[in-house]
Amino acid sequence: MGIGGFSESRLRRMHDIMAGHVARGRVPGLVTLLSRRGEVHVDTIGMKAVGGIDPMRRDTIFGISSMTKPITAVATMILIEDCKLRLDDPIDHLIPELANRRVLKRIDGQLDDTAPANRPITVRDLLTFRMGLGMIWGAPDAFPIQKAINELQIVGFGPPNQSTAIDSDQWLKRLGTIPLMHQPGERWMYNTGSCVLGILIARASAQPLEEFFRERIFEPLGMKDTSFSVPASKLDRLAPAYWVNPQSGALDFHDGVLDSSWSHPPTFQDASAGLVSTVDDYLALGEMLLNRGRRGNVRTLSTAVSRADDDRSFNARRESLSRFHAGSMGPSGLGLRNVSRHRARQRLRGPGTIWMGRRLWNIMVVRSSRRYGRDTNDAVRDLPAVLACLSRFLDRRVPGDRRLT
Repeated sequence: MGIGGFSESRLRRMHDIMAGHVARGRVPGLVTLLSRRGEVHVDTIGMKAVGGIDPMRRDTIFGISSMTKPITAVATMILIEDCKLRLDDPIDHLIPELANRRVLKRIDGQLDDTAPANRPITVRDLLTFRMGLGMIWGAPDAFPIQKAINELQIVGFGPPNQSTAIDSDQWLKRLGTIPLMHQPGERWMYNTGSCVLGILIARASAQPLEEFFRERIFEPLGMKDTSFSVPASKLDRLAPAYWVNPQSGALDFHDGVLDSSWSHPPTFQDASAGLVSTVDDYLALGEMLLNRGRRGNVRTLSTAVSRADDDRSFNARRESLSRFHAGSMGPSGLGLRNVSRHRARQRLRGPGTIWMGRRLWNIMVVRSSRRYGRDTNDAVRDLPAVLACLSRFLDRRVPGDRRLT
């Protein structure tokens, strides 16, 4: 028995379940990682590419999609701790492109049918996805506001688009030409707030976004493979990406390796979904968050600031504010999601890298693949069940262990 108290029979069962998804062709391969009390269990299954012979490895690099968002939230909290940002201050002085907003009277209304915003957008609004702009789930051109977004080619309202030629200043200028969909603070809308946060971080720190990430997060935590692009020397470790064909359910090729959109630095550093990483790099981030801002001898956030992910005043109102998978996403704080035992039983939707953590058990769960599209859930449906019942993976003989049953 290791120091983490993992049950070998339960770990074998998890392997069999994950391997079954690979065998059925749901994903060409995946990597799972469990960590508890310093013991790390990693399982690599399948190949990096459909029909390929290059196996998944522990150091395989994945596009982590929306798991970029917690890193962006951490960077924002660092600047709050540095007193360069304040949670409830308007962003107008750093993001004047979004000052004096107009707001649609109806989400399906014409773009000139607006009213003045009740108040400015704040840093807290961006962190909690209440800025008034975000993804509309459903047909991509059902409303005039969606058509305008598509015509202006504004990324951040759909899947990651690493190849966009629009830089951050152009992106903000275009975003500033459309009205808000809802009043600031009125409704939770996914994704776009993180894109704006990336630009806010760069302007507040007077550094390019990736440089700030690297200096304040990646290097101190030893996240050596996390970046907005993959250098030529590491491209052989990058896994290709696939879309799920909505008609056939088959995996359609989406992004390669040598010609990958991540093989060169992007014009727009997407703070919502633009990073690549490995399971070990993301474990370092998760351990820091689970340990209230510290990993080893390195403190990234103060204890007080790291506790701000428990934004209970907002969590209590979250489901009534959301029109996105209402009731299925679980509580969300300041850019981070707090997974309760009850919520962990629900389906966790999303491509790329999925991670979950519990402070009570001091445990991290990370799963990585590169599979996008609506039907992205089959290979991750079992991980919430793993978390919900994770105490059963732990040997009862671990002294002092608090088991949940």
